[in-house]
Amino acid sequence: MLKIKSTQFISSNTSLAKCPQPTLPEFAFIGRSNVGKSSLINLLVGQKKLAKVSHTPGKTQAINHFLINDSWYLVDLPGFGYAKLSKKTKASISKMAQNYLLKRTSLVCVMMLVDIRRDPLESDLEIINFLGESGIPFALVYTKVDKVSKNQSHQQIGKMKKALSETWEEFPPMFLTSAFSRDGKDEVLDFIGKSLENLREK
Repeated sequence: MLKIKSTQFISSNTSLAKCPQPTLPEFAFIGRSNVGKSSLINLLVGQKKLAKVSHTPGKTQAINHFLINDSWYLVDLPGFGYAKLSKKTKASISKMAQNYLLKRTSLVCVMMLVDIRRDPLESDLEIINFLGESGIPFALVYTKVDKVSKNQSHQQIGKMKKALSETWEEFPPMFLTSAFSRDGKDEVLDFIGKSLENLREK
């Protein structure tokens, strides 16, 4: 399994042009506002405050780069959805994230976060289909699994698969995580580790 030995905040930018040079592999985390993105990032890297956790949805409004093990970047992208932001700001954030996803040459995989308690949301499905249509590799990462029973988890995954089956022939990798119970940490890190190994072998 991938071991996190060092983490470093590098930069927070509102445009792709100002991001670090695309010389290292990047794994980008994206999801609806309040999905638990910052908490999951902190769990993965083993720190409590690397990514700022906020009770106010929409706190992340920039592209944040964290250097991991001096060899790859974890990228925290702006949340989308219920944030109490102006339409102009939401549009700007949406365009910024879209530019990153479409044009970032060092992007290896997008970790698409979904709240396990919610039925498949139109906004989530729009992002998922956008990633698929754009040929961007991604994985589905369910958050807050400590809030539901295992049976409920299976039901929610079933609903997502049913929604995806309308447009997808194969399902993306899926992970069940909880920043509270620490579920899924090893599985997500193992996935990232294997992806990095595959890159080195190419």
